[in-house]
Amino acid sequence: MAIKAPISNDTELNELMNDVKSGKMQLPEFQRSWTWDDNRLRGILASLSQGYPMGAIMRLQYGNEDIKFKYRPIEGVKLSGITPEHLALDGQQRLTSIYRSTISKDPVETKTDKGKEIKRYYYLDINLCLDEDADRFDAVKSIPDDRKVKTNFDRDIILDVSTRELEYENEMFPLNIIFDSNEREDWADGYKEYYNYSPDYKAKYKAFRKEILDTITQYKLPVITLDKSTPREAVCKVFENVNTGGVPLTVFELVTAMFATYEFDLRKDWDECKRSIWGKDEQLNTDVMYGIDETSFLTAVTLYTTYLGPTMTTCKKKDVLALKYEDYQNNKKALLEGYKLARKFLFSQYVFRKRDLPYTTQLIPLAAICAVIGKSEFDKPKTREILAQWFWCGIMGEMYGGANETRYANDIEDVVAAIRQQESLNRTISSAYFSATRLISLQTRNSAAYKGIMALVYREQCRDFVKGTTMDIVKSMDEAPDIHHIFPEAYCIKQGYKRERWNSIVNKTPLLPESNRSIGGYAPSVYSKNVLKVAEIDEDTYKERIESHLINYDYFIKDDFDSYFVDRAKALLAIIENAMKKMISDKASEQTIQLYGQSLE
Repeated sequence: MAIKAPISNDTELNELMNDVKSGKMQLPEFQRSWTWDDNRLRGILASLSQGYPMGAIMRLQYGNEDIKFKYRPIEGVKLSGITPEHLALDGQQRLTSIYRSTISKDPVETKTDKGKEIKRYYYLDINLCLDEDADRFDAVKSIPDDRKVKTNFDRDIILDVSTRELEYENEMFPLNIIFDSNEREDWADGYKEYYNYSPDYKAKYKAFRKEILDTITQYKLPVITLDKSTPREAVCKVFENVNTGGVPLTVFELVTAMFATYEFDLRKDWDECKRSIWGKDEQLNTDVMYGIDETSFLTAVTLYTTYLGPTMTTCKKKDVLALKYEDYQNNKKALLEGYKLARKFLFSQYVFRKRDLPYTTQLIPLAAICAVIGKSEFDKPKTREILAQWFWCGIMGEMYGGANETRYANDIEDVVAAIRQQESLNRTISSAYFSATRLISLQTRNSAAYKGIMALVYREQCRDFVKGTTMDIVKSMDEAPDIHHIFPEAYCIKQGYKRERWNSIVNKTPLLPESNRSIGGYAPSVYSKNVLKVAEIDEDTYKERIESHLINYDYFIKDDFDSYFVDRAKALLAIIENAMKKMISDKASEQTIQLYGQSLE
């Protein structure tokens, strides 16, 4: 559908600033906040003073009854209850930066390039502005809100422009008066009077006014105006296309723009949904779901919606952007329930904390699947078995690290079909593969398989060496176990063992801090004596605790690293096979024998 051609006019910056100040031009409420830091702000002021082009402003004529965007003033503007004539779709960062530095009398609240919050006034150094060899960026001075630049831990003042006389003395022109002709002329008169109307200073100011101030005050920006008859779909498409510079727009922000035409605040709604998804009001609340963000939620809603719909199941970016407002409202509740069931499922698999969650992305299809089957089906043992096999195949096959939208669609179709005892392709399960050699390369907690194996060790009811406790949701919050070496690093280095072995997951297990302290850097035969003393237990009890971590006690207590290492690798492969319900095919391969020194069959 064609739309009425946009009107493009060159508009004086002064006129645009007046529209911003009066509220004639405001922002759609869904626009993100102003984000520019101090250096970027100085950069645009430098470009402005040189007359360099800075791109067009795009705005929408306000008043279409079909597009009821909420609106707000540009940051720094103090007004309320004013109905705008236009809404800025593109150019917010530039307009806000220029307004706050050249119109507003308040200091600009911005940040350093390292993110530290600061308050600044902006000045033009007259001499540097007129120096052809000087970088104009250096001529734009960022001055603290007390108008004093200090050094030596704020003990020494190196520049003071806190009064008009000090501005004249230092020849620093305050940019926040540049569009006020009366103030600008008063400043000029005061400057020339300060220097006793010296011909040299009069000539200098005249050159500064002509070359710098007039360039700014006469600056024009191309302004593209969309007619108020422009349909909502076109407005949102334009908004997506033009907002490509700076920080890219997220899918959530674009859907927020679309839903805003229904007088619906998606951001506010997400805050409420997030509280439910994260389990904030649950009796036992961990951070395991805190990685679910607004875009993930919309993706899950889209996956669920398209699964129930008449066309193909899909949740790619274009599909999320096409999510209908009515479908979001109709299906949101089911997804929130799906996330609650997903959270319950994670706990049943001994994944209690965000740091231990192998894939946040896998929660998208998991929540959508749970939303489809509902609580009564979810609670059936057979359903849990099917979900668990799919879950662990996805993790141990390390299948959710890239672009996953197609896999999400396959998952919801396959897993729901399997749960309903219908024919299923089981594509994730079928393609999942774990190699025996992978255990050696799992050296850090960053990979999904590493986190997954540790959860499986928890699931085996491993007991802490000293306290003897197993891990559950309460203990995971209260005591926070961490992953530690069984044969300690210092001991292994001293013995000359290969790092790829002793630092692999085969030689690691979850322990509480007290156990780790008791281990120190000693051989198992040595630190075991210390653990027995600290824990006040007999050797039989201690042996049970060690073996609960899938460790052969005889090899362990004799410091027989090589035999222990091979035996534990076999034990870990066994619980992985049990979780995936699939055999690991390369346990006797040539590469496996080379890495472990023998077959793991």
